[in-house]
Amino acid sequence: MSEIKTNDSTKNQPYEPVQFAKKHRISVEDAKAIIDRHGADRKSSDKEGRRISL
Repeated sequence: MSEIKTNDSTKNQPYEPVQFAKKHRISVEDAKAIIDRHGADRKSSDKEGRRISL
């Protein structure tokens, strides 16, 4: 039997600023700053996005 492999390549890539801004309901400029600061670390980017959106 063959194994079904999932595509985990998106976990290692940074967010697109517009998509990230929409997800967290923040400005695109704030999203770009967060992505520049955290790079491909989506977990810390999401954490920062949630912090700003409050």
